[in-house]
Amino acid sequence: MASKLITIVAGVGPGTGAAVAKKFAASYPVVLLARNPDSFESLAEDINKSGGKAIGISTDIADSNSVKAAFGKIEKEFGSGVGAAAAVFNASGKFVRKPFLELTEDDFAAGLDVSGKGAFLFSQATLPLLLKGVDAGSRYPPSLIFTGATASIKGSAMMSSFASGKFALRALSQSLAREFGPKGVHVSHAIIDGVIDIPRTKGWLKDAGPDAKISADGIADTYWHLHIQPRTTFTWEVDIRPYVEKW
Repeated sequence: MASKLITIVAGVGPGTGAAVAKKFAASYPVVLLARNPDSFESLAEDINKSGGKAIGISTDIADSNSVKAAFGKIEKEFGSGVGAAAAVFNASGKFVRKPFLELTEDDFAAGLDVSGKGAFLFSQATLPLLLKGVDAGSRYPPSLIFTGATASIKGSAMMSSFASGKFALRALSQSLAREFGPKGVHVSHAIIDGVIDIPRTKGWLKDAGPDAKISADGIADTYWHLHIQPRTTFTWEVDIRPYVEKW
């Protein structure tokens, strides 16, 4: 017996991932995936206390066995016929910034493992559930949304590792949008062009004036807007930046 459609968020932390989870939890049960349980435990508790439903699963999104185990737990929790209304890939690999000739193989892999391989594994695991959402007649087109960055379209000096991963993520999302859009799944890529306003960045850009950082809640609102777009009006890519950001 099929359960209610769910939302799955990979890469849940105190910023964008948490904001997106809370936004979608107002309409769907949410599954929170993160490597460290500290990233999702309090968030899941808050959502459950406020009348929603959330479960957290410790997952290494770049490891196929870990992803397979996580989706086995999802099926156990929600039933073998579970479908998805939305899946959001917000995970990001280690940020490495150093001269290219000083990069190690591990440094370079750090960019590709999560943003490239992780996005591939997440997409292969979620798309069958999103297609079930299409078959179930979901209210809004089932959505697969990827969080990108400035480096998705600009390979800056000393950023070859990070940019390679983000370029790969963007290319994957574009290919999937072309393949699965005609099947009713809305695939989108968001370029987050700026610093997100989260606890870790509290001391950043102090001289830039008010509203110089991107609101995590604003990103979540944009993702929800992408989700509710009708099939006549799919957006593949959107870029988000504060008004003072140079681009």
